Amino acid sequence: MKKVIVVGGGPAGLMAAEVLSQAGVSVHLYDAMPSIGRKFLLAGKGGLNLTHSEPLEIFCSRYGAGSASFQAMVRDFGPQEIREWAAALGVQTFIGTSGRVFPADMKAAPLLRAWLHSLRSGGVRFHMRHRWQGWLADGSLAFESPAGAVADKADAVVLALGGASWKRLGSDGAWAPLLEERGAAVAPLQPANCGFDVTVHPQEPGKETRRGFFRDLAGLGPSPSGWSEHFQNGFAGHPFKSVAISFTDSQGRRFARKGEFIATATGVEGSLIYAASSLLRDEIAASGSATLHLDLLPDKTAERVLLDVRHPRGSRSLSSHLKSRLGIEGVKSAILNEILGKEGMADASKLAAAIKALPITLTAPRPIDEAISTAGGVRFDGVNGGLMLSAVPGVFCAGEMLDWEAPTGGYLLTACFATGRAAAKGVLHALAEKNS
Repeated sequence: MKKVIVVGGGPAGLMAAEVLSQAGVSVHLYDAMPSIGRKFLLAGKGGLNLTHSEPLEIFCSRYGAGSASFQAMVRDFGPQEIREWAAALGVQTFIGTSGRVFPADMKAAPLLRAWLHSLRSGGVRFHMRHRWQGWLADGSLAFESPAGAVADKADAVVLALGGASWKRLGSDGAWAPLLEERGAAVAPLQPANCGFDVTVHPQEPGKETRRGFFRDLAGLGPSPSGWSEHFQNGFAGHPFKSVAISFTDSQGRRFARKGEFIATATGVEGSLIYAASSLLRDEIAASGSATLHLDLLPDKTAERVLLDVRHPRGSRSLSSHLKSRLGIEGVKSAILNEILGKEGMADASKLAAAIKALPITLTAPRPIDEAISTAGGVRFDGVNGGLMLSAVPGVFCAGEMLDWEAPTGGYLLTACFATGRAAAKGVLHALAEKNS
């Protein structure tokens, strides 16, 4: 019986182990964490979004400039196949109002338990608390375990070690230099589906100077955020609901979408920001900053907003007027004050224009460990069609280790499942060629 080592117990590694064990291969799965699928369980905390039900052509387009071979893997094991796979494990799925696909009970744990039971019944052996350290001189894989150094050797290896986000759940990107030392082509890992820090240029003369002066006087140094302390203290964590953002980068690529996001202590994050994060991140890298425009009332025309702003307010305050005429209050009102200042708020034309297109300048993505996922990784021109490393024959890669990225909404998990399956099929093909 042939033996294959799978390193990494996330969705990609587990899928590779499933395909290999079903083909009669002896599978040993190693993972650095005490238990399997920690990031998978976290992803399902608010409802496990397995995949998306939109037409396959549109679905595949969400992966941007992914290679043709990558697109083929997703088509081979896409949304419908994932629903059938879950059903075979006894987990029925349903399509939500957003088109996203969830388990019937919305939970990740029952699916993971059923999957692990199936894998163990199929002969997969799990080795927990074993952190991969690279290769030994004889080609064995070296692991660090509570009992000390461990070495193991196999006919093939599948690496499914994730990207570099959520280090505490096991994905730390420590594999990248190990592969680069062996000559593998690895694109730098970057945050994806991430939040951003902002810089605010207040319209009130001297406001930024005063803020900096008093922080220096208190020995605090530069402000850690572009938001004022008033905005940070009062509105960090507050959601922007029923809004839209638009952004056009320096190459003319445009993003525009309605949705929701959240103000943070240092900037912005949330599903609407994540959807544009690749464009925003790349523009910051190229130009030093990226300015998006926030539409606080996407269902009202600019003309209607201007009429309502200019409507006589009598003795009412401006904030009361905006609340009664336009429904603008809370964090929406606060961000207008934050960016426009008193003078801008007092100018009806400027205020109305800002309500429909408020400029927010982003200066940096949040650290990679805070990101939901990562971009970069093992380049597709450095692997063959079966995901075997050209520089390290017999070693295959799957999941977020590969150089692709996608938005949230089921696309991330789908690609991990699909590439784990593809890597396993690549192993089986390579083993068959050896025997022929």
